[in-house]
Amino acid sequence: MKARLTSGIELEYEEFGDPSAPPLVLIMGLGTQMIAWPDPLCESLAAAGLRVIRFDNRDVGLSTRLDGVRVPGVVKLQCARWMGRRPAVPYTLEDMAQDAAHLLDALEIPAAHVAGASMGGMIAQVLAINHPQRVRSLCSIMSTTGAGGLPGPRAKVAWHMFLSRPKPGDHAAYIQHTVQTLRMIGSPGFPQTEDDWRALVERHVARAYYPEGFRRQLAAVLVSPDRSPALEKLTAPTLVIHGSEDPLIRPEAGRQTAAVIPGARLEMIEGMGHDMAPDLLPTLSDLMAGHALSGAASRH
Repeated sequence: MKARLTSGIELEYEEFGDPSAPPLVLIMGLGTQMIAWPDPLCESLAAAGLRVIRFDNRDVGLSTRLDGVRVPGVVKLQCARWMGRRPAVPYTLEDMAQDAAHLLDALEIPAAHVAGASMGGMIAQVLAINHPQRVRSLCSIMSTTGAGGLPGPRAKVAWHMFLSRPKPGDHAAYIQHTVQTLRMIGSPGFPQTEDDWRALVERHVARAYYPEGFRRQLAAVLVSPDRSPALEKLTAPTLVIHGSEDPLIRPEAGRQTAAVIPGARLEMIEGMGHDMAPDLLPTLSDLMAGHALSGAASRH
């Protein structure tokens, strides 16, 4: 289904569960389609009593694509960040959070529980900061506040993901590169096979192939300021979920996120990396549903 926002952006979205149940909006990460929220997880959350809404962010999947809009290179953006400058980029995490708020408007939802994974967690944090009245509870999964001083991705992972990407249009190379990425960032305590990863990537490519949006989304992340000062004033009940073996957004980022948000609860999952492996889904569902349906979150 498509929702046309007042900004002109169109977002593709799907729903699971009873439309009258408390809404839970799921925001996915960098260059990743909404189907990366696994169907069994969405179905489990719906069965727990939630109206689950997942959507493609702008520039990925079946949502609006900013074709031809140029963006500074990764090295230039990173250097500007180190020098304390914020170069012009096509859009920011604030714009992407505004998309989520506009989606709530389009669906006539005054306020929702919000969960975000990786970059989606950053967007969810911004949504809670800028639109606190729209966020009944926050769940930040394998994400970060963007604070300085936190350890970055392991060097091998960063090089592979951000600097050695295949040329657009080479589907076979893209699939192989993405399978290698999943192998590098996957959960050692919840292993998957090469065939599992390849089937997942091929499903995504068959649905929508648009690698060009990745760099624009990455630029939005790289120019984003430290959210810690604003998060220190957050009132939404917050759950932080992170993997003890995450090589991309390191466990220290999850600990720091929970530390700066008043009253936040941290769940560090042993053996979890930067993915949602099938064997992790029952744990994630229990944590996410329990948080959203808790008394504190329901009253907020």
